[in-house]
Amino acid sequence: MNSIYDFIIEPKKSRYNNVKKIGDKDLILNTEVFNHQYVNREAIVKSLPLAVETELEVGDEVIVHHNIFRRWHNIRGEEKNSKSYIDEKTYCIREDQVYSYNRNNKGWKTLKGYCFVKPIKSVDNFSLNTEQPLIGIMKYLGKDLISNDIKEGDLVGFTPDSEYEFIINEEKLYRVLTTDISIKYEYQGNEEEYNPSWTSGS
Repeated sequence: MNSIYDFIIEPKKSRYNNVKKIGDKDLILNTEVFNHQYVNREAIVKSLPLAVETELEVGDEVIVHHNIFRRWHNIRGEEKNSKSYIDEKTYCIREDQVYSYNRNNKGWKTLKGYCFVKPIKSVDNFSLNTEQPLIGIMKYLGKDLISNDIKEGDLVGFTPDSEYEFIINEEKLYRVLTTDISIKYEYQGNEEEYNPSWTSGS
């Protein structure tokens, strides 16, 4: 099955990531279908669009928008699927709903226009924030940022409200548009990556 303009994907494992392994027991973290924080964002490409040129290939593991596999309730309280839904194993999505891909387990690569930034710990002892705002370590980036002399591991700043939380390889990362990367900083020596404990073991 091929679409003219859309990718056909299937969720990796399941639609929701709401179970954490504690020893030999499974702990259910959330039962609300509408909570986007527990929606799976990892998928496998089943087929490519016929009329769109893309660097993706069938079989690629991809990071997608958080609403693709999400269920929701309408005003009558009826449970509904997203517009992407075909069946539990098949979803139809646009190119701008795919952010990154991993081919043959060789590591994540971002599509043009997107990057992923790792938050760093706050150094302000008087702040309740665990992360420094609007700054992080470049984790995954595309060719459009490399051409601007930014590389993996660089300390960068981004514009307010441009970051969207994702968990990739049990790491908390922010998906940021490359156009929202505003500055490249010099390291001061006290920067430390921040990764909350709840990201692992799921």
